[in-house]
Amino acid sequence: VRRGRRPSFVKAAQPALARELYERFIERAKLHGVDVETGEFQAMMEVELKNDGPVTIIIDTQQVDPNL
Repeated sequence: VRRGRRPSFVKAAQPALARELYERFIERAKLHGVDVETGEFQAMMEVELKNDGPVTIIIDTQQVDPNL
């Protein structure tokens, strides 16, 4: 959230590899007993957002785990 710390997708996987990684992640989650529901990979989505009231988000960068 600080200047120069915004996420970038420049190094994202190519679509075929991304799909393979996505499917592998789902399989592994299921093997660990996680209930997983999926949609259509790479589908176009239309999203609507309604803000209702004030929200305060505190981000303390001093407490972030550097291994994440």
